[in-house]
Amino acid sequence: MIRLLAALLLLPPGPPARAAQLPPGPPVHVVRPGDTLSSVAARYGHRVADLRKWNGRTTLSVDGMLRLTPPAAPLPGWRTRIERLTTPEPEHCPLRATDLRRVWVRHLGFDGRAHDGHLTMHRTLVRPTQRAFATLYRRRFPIMAMPPAVVPDETVLTKGYECRYVAGTKTWSQHAYGRAFDLNPRQNPMIRGDYLDPPNSAAWLARDAHHPGMLHANGAVTAVTREGFTWGGHWTTLKDYMHFSTTGR
Repeated sequence: MIRLLAALLLLPPGPPARAAQLPPGPPVHVVRPGDTLSSVAARYGHRVADLRKWNGRTTLSVDGMLRLTPPAAPLPGWRTRIERLTTPEPEHCPLRATDLRRVWVRHLGFDGRAHDGHLTMHRTLVRPTQRAFATLYRRRFPIMAMPPAVVPDETVLTKGYECRYVAGTKTWSQHAYGRAFDLNPRQNPMIRGDYLDPPNSAAWLARDAHHPGMLHANGAVTAVTREGFTWGGHWTTLKDYMHFSTTGR
């Protein structure tokens, strides 16, 4: 997993066939608007029955990842659990640890396998968060990494609570209240004029492209927004494609 993430950090996204050059990840197709199992099967010279068998599904969701080779084993069912935080937050932070919960969710990795990771959210947002990530898993939307994964660059991590200010200000971020999370930051950067965060995500600025982990308004975004979150990709003064919050900030 670590070697795969390191390779992905160094390579810009390419066409679907290029996925075969990123072992041990499988060759994949990212679902685009208008795709059907028949059209995808014809594009790659496969049978529809094989795609169904390899992916365990009969319907397609935009931004979902379709395997183009047989898996070593079927994806297991989705699961989740909740932990209370035991380490107190620093006194200057706006929330107490008792207001937060660590939400463990199963997610699909870029390697085509199931992984368990967590994000910390306000205790009142546990159920919406669980439902959103259950839908992402069911739609086969891949997540690059979540804690506690050990990665060479933490800017790839999907995570929620963080006691920090909005960059360049003394205003608390919505992350500091446990009411926001960032999903696949590398593939969904924040853009403000010439400023790009993460700074090495320029290869994903073409938002009409469909590469693993990218979010689109008519695709994976809906799995989250239907649970009461708003998406920073809809903002006008800046675009924060990774960002979801319950406050619109």
